[in-house]
Amino acid sequence: MNIHEHQAKALLKTYGASVAEGVAIFSADDAEAAAKSLPGPVYVVKSQIHAGGRGKGRFKELGADAAGGVRLAKSVAEVVANAREMLGHTLVTKQTGPSGKQVNQLYIEDGADIARELYLSVLVDRETSLVSFVASTEGGMDIEAVAEETPEKIHTIGIDPVAGVTDADVRKLCAALKLDGAAAKDGADLFPTLYKAFTEKDMSLLEINPLVVLGDGHLRVLDAKVGFDNNALFRHPDVVELRDLTEEDEKEIEASKYDLAYVALDGNIGCMVNGAGLAMATMDIIKLYGEEPANFLDVGGGATTEKVTAAFKIITADPNVKGILVNIFGGIMRCDVIAEGVIAAVKDVGLQVPLVVRLEGTKVKEGKALIEQSGLNVIAADDLDDAAQKIVKAIA
Repeated sequence: MNIHEHQAKALLKTYGASVAEGVAIFSADDAEAAAKSLPGPVYVVKSQIHAGGRGKGRFKELGADAAGGVRLAKSVAEVVANAREMLGHTLVTKQTGPSGKQVNQLYIEDGADIARELYLSVLVDRETSLVSFVASTEGGMDIEAVAEETPEKIHTIGIDPVAGVTDADVRKLCAALKLDGAAAKDGADLFPTLYKAFTEKDMSLLEINPLVVLGDGHLRVLDAKVGFDNNALFRHPDVVELRDLTEEDEKEIEASKYDLAYVALDGNIGCMVNGAGLAMATMDIIKLYGEEPANFLDVGGGATTEKVTAAFKIITADPNVKGILVNIFGGIMRCDVIAEGVIAAVKDVGLQVPLVVRLEGTKVKEGKALIEQSGLNVIAADDLDDAAQKIVKAIA
């Protein structure tokens, strides 16, 4: 689960991190009062959407020459004008896709005297299984491009889960970010603070880009992107309250009600699979034969008929879906349960597009028999390769 920048900063502030003063607004009518409550005279007007690249983004309605989703304002009047231009419009960035995201809230923040921009994040390093800091002196840039073009400028520091952030870790981070004086002293306080927030709140990502050294030599968190482990949200009702459903795909929201792992994609073949690895393989082979998956959908190993029915309805609710591929390898998940769910869903919502079903594993004979006896217009497949070829041919 992701949250907005202003929510992330408010959370980090409770842990003692240094952030700029700011006010979140939902109406342009509140922009003047928000700006006047800040020190000024320079302000930053920031679009609040769950996507990166806001500064370089463009609003669909305003044309290519319009300013982006993060704007500098040198007066209260400029803040108000920008707020009126940005709120309610669709911001397109490299992470939103061409459809963009509507800006429903803004963050009016006090300006900063920036001397240097740095990059700092906390995440779980899959190679070491450690919560790790990723640090670079190249802040405010596309960190992926930095990693590709100048990987030597990115440093990863793993943290011992027993010892926590030690003095040695602080020295490594200060060296990686080239901090000294007041900035190094601030880092000694900030790094353990970020680690504590990350671990206590079960975050999956805490990214500060940029972390800035101010003109007076001190550090400040200038931007913050925070994501949480969905599986740990039951421990954090305060975090759940921060969820903004307007930023999420309606189908993904519906899937979460049934504990389904669903991610909407841009293709035209709907997929229902059990197991994340099998789901990835299914999407890959669809692309291999020239089409694009419309979703990632893992019904899991213990799905019930109700969950399978819900999954099928979510797939068919996508108007871009021209065909459906059900690919089940029954281990814990029984093929007859999948078959019952598919039959129930088709009878409930109807079947307007081709459907290919590949079943293998536990109770496979019973599952195939149920589908054969259902009278449904279903194309049977013997294996994954056969299934992919048949669904691609069926929608051609």
